[in-house]
Amino acid sequence: MSRDALENRLLTVLRPLVIAGLLIAAVFPFYYMVVLSFRPLNALLQDPGKLWVSFGEINVGTYTDVLTSVAGGGQGFMTFIRNSLVVALATVVLSLLVAIPGAYAVSRLEFFGRRQISGLFLAVYFFPSILLAVPLFVFFTRIGLRGSLVGLLVVYVAQVAAVSIYMLRNYFDTIPASLEEAAAIDGCTRLQAMRKIALPLAMPAIVSNGLFIFMIAWNEFLFALLFLVERRDRWTVSLGLSQLSGSIEVPTTVLMAGSVILTLPIIVLFFASERLLVGGLTAGAEKG
Repeated sequence: MSRDALENRLLTVLRPLVIAGLLIAAVFPFYYMVVLSFRPLNALLQDPGKLWVSFGEINVGTYTDVLTSVAGGGQGFMTFIRNSLVVALATVVLSLLVAIPGAYAVSRLEFFGRRQISGLFLAVYFFPSILLAVPLFVFFTRIGLRGSLVGLLVVYVAQVAAVSIYMLRNYFDTIPASLEEAAAIDGCTRLQAMRKIALPLAMPAIVSNGLFIFMIAWNEFLFALLFLVERRDRWTVSLGLSQLSGSIEVPTTVLMAGSVILTLPIIVLFFASERLLVGGLTAGAEKG
């Protein structure tokens, strides 16, 4: 048997095994978390290693406890979810409003320091958040925005706008400039060419960038802790989940239910936008 044939047979056998192993490693923690969230606490203590839930064991009381308001004896996660959605969606919208024209300008327009500015956008993201924590805490306290979702929103937009511009700039560079030049010959202005040509073709990158921004804003913990810890009614989901994990009075099943609630929106958004994330919409856009 030749070496090439041996390698092909080996890859044929190993490829599904490697894929299955990676899939199990990625899915199993979430699956086990869901199983724990539906099991009664007494059954979990008797058999913590059980990997499935029988129909008679299913207990949705943990989710009721997590979602019920504090006044009703629950953990108040409905308020946290609302706060996180408001902050995350507003961060996505404002960041894209800044990043799309900024990325397009860096990609298409010629101006002094264009390359240096593009590099600075990425350099901003290299600074760890902890370096900015104390100055921002002091600044927002003095201007009266500590404890406000508006202050948290400003920090998130400032944190992700630079890297969003850098990521979108790279995608705009892949769109043939000749398409916009053809639109200009037909009478389109620069803004019209951007709106009618560049933005539709860049939609996969814009959607993936929006998903990236949403994930950061939804899961962020440090600044939420600094700005909102004194205002429970303004807490985000990540901050509420840390409160559950730090309490010895909260059962593990309730903690797992909170973790599922934190993770589920990201998974749903990913599969909902999968069709736009894959595929190059520029394929075949330019004729030879």
